[in-house]
Amino acid sequence: MSSSEIEKVECLIIGSGPAGYTAAIYAARADLKPVVYTGMQMGGQLTTTTEVDNFPGYPKGVTGPVMMEDLQHQAERFGTDVRFGIIEKVDFQQYPLQATTDSGKVIVADTVIISTGATARWLGLESEKKYNGHGVSACATCDGFFFRGMDVAVVGGGDTACEEAAYLAKLCKKVYLIVRRDELRASKAMQHRVMNTPNIEILWNSLPEEVTGDNKVVTGVRLKNAKTGDYKEIEVQGFFVAIGHTPNTDIFKGQIDLDEQGYIKTVPGSTRTNVAGVFAAGDVQDHVFRQAVTAAGTGCMAAIEAERWLGEKNS
Repeated sequence: MSSSEIEKVECLIIGSGPAGYTAAIYAARADLKPVVYTGMQMGGQLTTTTEVDNFPGYPKGVTGPVMMEDLQHQAERFGTDVRFGIIEKVDFQQYPLQATTDSGKVIVADTVIISTGATARWLGLESEKKYNGHGVSACATCDGFFFRGMDVAVVGGGDTACEEAAYLAKLCKKVYLIVRRDELRASKAMQHRVMNTPNIEILWNSLPEEVTGDNKVVTGVRLKNAKTGDYKEIEVQGFFVAIGHTPNTDIFKGQIDLDEQGYIKTVPGSTRTNVAGVFAAGDVQDHVFRQAVTAAGTGCMAAIEAERWLGEKNS
């Protein structure tokens, strides 16, 4: 391989959501000259969100894409090199650390911050795509406020679905919990909580067939009974999909410690991984909070830890 295909950097950041861009802001200000590879979805999951009302500093709210552009411009202002491209392969078995881009270029990095995020799992309905951001959501904590006093539905049977239903029950008039089987997979404590909340109604053996709407917003959901085959429609203004998230960690398998769900393991209270010089921030290592502000916080931590680690190594 010619030397022109190899590039040496101090800090490589893989991913461009709130975690990646915040890491870039801090790393750039620490003179680490960070290089960010954005991935195919510049700005991550937030770019599919219409309104963000819970991120500090935006008193009137902001759209996800605009917020991500703001973060990108802030990172670039301090000298971050933001590149639209994909890291396809990494080699953390040697030092310096190595990453290969989709164009075949090899990046040799002193430190790597992974902020590739996670992807919400969807049911795969066309109507779900059509109304995404217009009544369809994968995050009750993010979007529940917009449905205050309304009727909504949550689909899922695990802890996440039960938590989202319980959260929405405090804001909404009525919450339908659509369970595709005849039992919940959630912990007993979460099951009791849902079953003892008066304005949550569980619809067992119910398969969502279509999210209905008026071509602008959601107006209901058509359900098929998994046992009888009968159809029924419920009227709701919000439809929350809570069937889990998939961390974007395929390229890190065998290179770094992952938990049983595929999330990157970090040292508690830190963003350090089991590989020296590699740090993980945002939803790729967080399956609990999954918020833009917590992702940004861990991005800050990762950059500070990377800077300190380099300082100790070089001294």
